[in-house]
Amino acid sequence: MLSAFANSLKIPELRVRIFFTLGLIFICRIVSNVPTPGVDSAAITSIANQIQSKSGGGFLMLLDVFSGGALAKCRVGALSIWPYISASIILQLMTAVVPALERLAREGDAGRQKLTQYTRYLTLVLCVVQGFAAAMVVENLPKAANGVAVVADPGWKFRILTIIVMTCGTMLLMWLGEQVSSYGIGNGISIVITVNIVSRLPQAIRTGIEMFTTQDNFSYFHVIVLLAMFFAVIAATVALTQAQRRIPIHTTKRVVGRKVYGGQNTYMPLRVNYSGVMPIIFAQALLTLPIVGLQRIKRWDWCQSLAAAMSPDTWLYMTVYAAMILFFSYFWVATQFNPLQIADDLKKYGSYVPGIRPGRPTAEFLDKTMTRVTLIGAIFLTVIAVMPTVLMRQFKIHPLVASFFGGTSLLIIVGVALDTMRQVESHLLQRHYDGFLKKGRLGSRRR
Repeated sequence: MLSAFANSLKIPELRVRIFFTLGLIFICRIVSNVPTPGVDSAAITSIANQIQSKSGGGFLMLLDVFSGGALAKCRVGALSIWPYISASIILQLMTAVVPALERLAREGDAGRQKLTQYTRYLTLVLCVVQGFAAAMVVENLPKAANGVAVVADPGWKFRILTIIVMTCGTMLLMWLGEQVSSYGIGNGISIVITVNIVSRLPQAIRTGIEMFTTQDNFSYFHVIVLLAMFFAVIAATVALTQAQRRIPIHTTKRVVGRKVYGGQNTYMPLRVNYSGVMPIIFAQALLTLPIVGLQRIKRWDWCQSLAAAMSPDTWLYMTVYAAMILFFSYFWVATQFNPLQIADDLKKYGSYVPGIRPGRPTAEFLDKTMTRVTLIGAIFLTVIAVMPTVLMRQFKIHPLVASFFGGTSLLIIVGVALDTMRQVESHLLQRHYDGFLKKGRLGSRRR
């Protein structure tokens, strides 16, 4: 593996792509650390640290992790790439139910370019809405411990300026991500998110060291157990990301003129974790919004009691959270996986599943198989997603430290790392270098 990293720098094209990606990552980190005009950096940092020490995690902490800590400190890149992700998810879901968008998706490159343009327009709208919400939240923050207000001159001038600055920051990050995808290595948008998540790792390590040195209930035994658990969770996450159910596909022979087409045996991979991190994001978003709404209602005591009962460190929250992850795992598969279309495409090109008749029987077989595979992936995904909350509740682990023991952060890091390594390995194998694994390729090991 170490020789593969060394060989990657010997290929001129790959070396240029790697250094180009690193340069744009450096720019992304600058955007995430530039203060928003009109905001006192010291005051908001002090308030953010107080809130994070009392918070048990949740969707707002997830957004802060996605922004690399820029959201909590109101930086230019506070919104990060999240509006673009939200716009992409909305367009994907609408494509499954809106016939006009579905036709665009089937038109090839021209249709995909049109959908990309719609995604950018929707991103701009979401940036304006979220930028205004961020400005209002910052204006209503209490004063810092030294009596300094977070916003010295609140009002519409500050709100408009914040909307413009944060919108420009998000659009710049989106453009940088697209440049990485085109001229760098890996998926640019995913790399931007991953870099923001990994940027919190030094702070998490420092917080973990302080936690073990200042609290008497932690010992070296706990450190060893947590490290072993950390590597075990990473291994399980890699297995979840790579696992797939292979459906054998046979293609009938066709003679066109003097050429023979088909007659090949291949397989259709059905990913165990087909939905990726989407169920976790949906579940956290839908759970956070009602809790925030209940906390705002001061008139009825039962609203405050219900909000306290649904705080992220309670068993009720974890139970509902796990149930919603299971639901959205099937919901995402139902909207994105179309067995009828796949069966029709197989029949059109003369392919079939051995032992299954083409057409509707093939669609029913694929739907039944995907349902079983999704159940395994959803249960595994639920365990990984709930693990940080269990660590925070049962073992009093700091939320920032616990976030690297599972959940969305670890799934994104593992997924992006594997995808980037596959692309680097493809460049190495094309030039007759060894890949990262000597026994088979990274993406599909030979059995």
